Amino acid sequence: MEERAGDQEPGERTERERLDDLGAWGKRPARPEEGRFLAGPQSRREELARAMRIFFEFLRGFRALHFIGPCVTVFGSARFEEDNRYYKLAREVSRQLAVTGFSVMTGGGPGVMEAANRGAKEGGGRSVGCNIELPHEQSHNDYLDTWVDFRYFFVRKVMLVKYSYAFVLMPGGFGTMDEIFETATLIQTDKISDFPLVLVGSRYWDELLDFMHKRMVPEGTISPSDVDRFLVTDSPEEAVQHIKNAAIERFGLEWHRRPQARSWIGERGLRGKDGPRF
Repeated sequence: MEERAGDQEPGERTERERLDDLGAWGKRPARPEEGRFLAGPQSRREELARAMRIFFEFLRGFRALHFIGPCVTVFGSARFEEDNRYYKLAREVSRQLAVTGFSVMTGGGPGVMEAANRGAKEGGGRSVGCNIELPHEQSHNDYLDTWVDFRYFFVRKVMLVKYSYAFVLMPGGFGTMDEIFETATLIQTDKISDFPLVLVGSRYWDELLDFMHKRMVPEGTISPSDVDRFLVTDSPEEAVQHIKNAAIERFGLEWHRRPQARSWIGERGLRGKDGPRF
């Protein structure tokens, strides 16, 4: 049971605060499998079995997400409640993305992820989640049309990038920063195309962008173009228009029918409209 603030000694931290420091949005310790995976070399048999589990996790993700169509991934904090302005912003951005014709994908959890999936549903679009399995059965949010559960964080991150034509980056913590900079690195090194990176919530990002401009660029660790790649805005309309323009002009997307699932090999498609409607 969560401790109440009035029950604690001065300076003592609540149970929620202690669990929050563990990092994952499930707020629980890492499962033993992940600990063993990162603990260095193990027996050849165990490593082979783990490699097979990872392979089938990738395969399961490929099969489930093959039919979601052109997609935008929304990253952001799991800790924002419904009345938070960033929750509301994520919800509206995603609603407009869905109206435009994009599927919206998130990590499947609470906070910004829930807001984005909720907005996608309200816009009549497809709402997708890549959920991470954590101890104590941390569940996905209630606004998903389809989701995939992953054991490994790195497999989940690959899926969040693989199917997206743009990335909306809402305020968040270490996990969000990791996702932002990993995606920016993939673009910088030409591992993926120059997809739009949209930072929503300019006030939140100001100091980070200042650090890039005033420290990293002068020191030569990044180029000015690496920073200019980010669009920073507080306007859902500007964010969605920027993504739409890039989808048309840079990637040549147009309205089309989605690939059809083949039931005889166990594939399941997604119900709903075709798209995007550009």
